[in-house]
Amino acid sequence: MAGKRKTNEAGSSTGLRADVLRALGVLKAATADQIQRLSSPHLTYRHTTKKTAAVRKEARTASHRGALNDLRRHGLSVDGGRTRGGEEVSLLTTSGLAAAGLKLDRGPEEMGGMPKSAGRSGASHAMTVNETVLAMIRPKPDLDLVAGEPAEAVAAAQACVDAPDGIGTITSYATEVALPATGTWRNPGVGCAWADIVLTAPEAGLPLLFIEADNCTEEAPVIAAKFDKYMRHYRRKVKDTDGKDKPMWRTRWSAPDPQWGDATHPPVLLVFHQAGKRSALKQMERVADLTREHWQGQWAEGGFRIYKGKMPIVATTLELLREHGPAGPAFWRFGREDRQNLWDAIGNPRRDAALARRAEAARRRVAREAAEREAQRPVCGDCGTKFTDDRLKASIAVDWGRGDSHPHLCDDCKTRALEAERQAEAAERERQEQELPEAEAAQASKAGGWLGRWRS
Repeated sequence: MAGKRKTNEAGSSTGLRADVLRALGVLKAATADQIQRLSSPHLTYRHTTKKTAAVRKEARTASHRGALNDLRRHGLSVDGGRTRGGEEVSLLTTSGLAAAGLKLDRGPEEMGGMPKSAGRSGASHAMTVNETVLAMIRPKPDLDLVAGEPAEAVAAAQACVDAPDGIGTITSYATEVALPATGTWRNPGVGCAWADIVLTAPEAGLPLLFIEADNCTEEAPVIAAKFDKYMRHYRRKVKDTDGKDKPMWRTRWSAPDPQWGDATHPPVLLVFHQAGKRSALKQMERVADLTREHWQGQWAEGGFRIYKGKMPIVATTLELLREHGPAGPAFWRFGREDRQNLWDAIGNPRRDAALARRAEAARRRVAREAAEREAQRPVCGDCGTKFTDDRLKASIAVDWGRGDSHPHLCDDCKTRALEAERQAEAAERERQEQELPEAEAAQASKAGGWLGRWRS
């Protein structure tokens, strides 16, 4: 124990340090509070008997602050300054980023870069990115780990568990990911897009989603210019391992093949945090107007739009995202009027409904035609049974100029008729064979009488 204490003086466990490495490997810069809420959400509902929020926060984050201190002693993390609220921010070192990559099973090129302004100006953008990830995941506490706490704490934990789920886990996300229009994944060219967050959760119906976070401090044209860079990346093609040209993004991420007439680029979600002076709602409207060429679709027959070659852009606020989660009506798709859940917002529910109606109409038409054919299906002239499909085909088939011998009979009756005909033919042959000797004898007798008269 003494040796372990000397190595990890803060007393953190291997599992706890691994959780912190995974969280920082994705978020890159985070507070102990954010890491705790992400990796150990049950602690949020403990220490509720302590008098003040500050004391409760210090208690619930103690173990993760200890793990961060131990990682710092190992040279895997460093102090990244403080947020505007005075919380300490931790960053990974180069060695820490490599260690986190092992925990996340990601190569260096998959780890992404360091966040903008990390450790400076309160790391406000990085903090918004982290809060966006937390609002998307909506980590749920293990109720067994909350047992024994005061009733109100258990009720709050239960309410969190009962609330709509979020999407994925920390391993479903990456931050500060380059989307090169020139250069390579490892060495992107100057002026490429950098996605604040990349979500890959095919199990949740979201194979690929890019997320941009904004604190309402940038001007709308600056935000809109990011989508020009996104489009340049989307349009870039490179040779894949099969020697064929493919969109560059498809060589790194999987996505379903385009549906009917709707070959869209991957969607982008804009999350505005009302921290700056600009109105989040006004920003949404202005950015939508400036990026129209990238997202506006065309009307198709059936009362829906198709978005071939376009980029679905969806916007929300961090407050709405926290309140409703991805499954709630928190998202406005540029070009639409009402808020929707995330899946409907990035999808095309009107098209899906129209195609479902078309499919249903086609199914009914096929059923109606089948019923009409069934009503006209011939019946056996003997037993009255309806012809089977095979019998109907055979009855009208022509083989070398010969038709069916009994087109008015079903298979069974035809078999019986053919057997009766065969038996009649056999009986006729037998009768003829029996009559032949008598005829020959009569003929011989007649011939003998004629010969005798001739001789005489």
